[in-house]
Amino acid sequence: MATSAARDDDDSTVAFPLSAPSVLKINKGDITKWFVDASSDAIVNPANERMLGGGGADGAIHRVAGPELREACFKVPEVRPGIRCPTGEARITPGFKLPASHVIHTVGPIYDTDNNPKASLTSAYRNSLIVAKDNNIKYVAFPAISCGVYGYLFEEAADVAISTIKEFPNDFKEVHFILFSDDIYAVWVKKAKELLQG
Repeated sequence: MATSAARDDDDSTVAFPLSAPSVLKINKGDITKWFVDASSDAIVNPANERMLGGGGADGAIHRVAGPELREACFKVPEVRPGIRCPTGEARITPGFKLPASHVIHTVGPIYDTDNNPKASLTSAYRNSLIVAKDNNIKYVAFPAISCGVYGYLFEEAADVAISTIKEFPNDFKEVHFILFSDDIYAVWVKKAKELLQG
């Protein structure tokens, strides 16, 4: 297995091999614009438990996907009143007007109020990947789950995210992180170098 990161043509994309058939790519950009083939690709939406849209990346994904996404989310059965996707779990819908074919909705922990934020964040990443695998998704793109208003510390979040993706070395052709800010992008690249080139 190669030990060096490779840059894509885009200067902001750094690639790390997970295994011979699989690569992790860290990109700076807008997750609502990401796609690979519009048939076996999915973006991960950092949703809330109601799954009906919100702020940040969640709101942006709903705006681009159109009202059909909210309608599809509304049809997801509630597991408790008002809760369609408990923290750490994941659900899948079509992408509608998004360029990617599917949206995987997952709920990350609120850092200061979750009893075990590391376990909850690990579950959010792991269950998203399991849902992707179960639905024959070959390309999946994540944001930095819980790193916005949910207040997760970037270094800790990057460690959880990349460590969990390492558990799926042969299940996807490409796993991407699409990160909106320079500081989060820099932390993710640094952590990937530590965890994937050691």
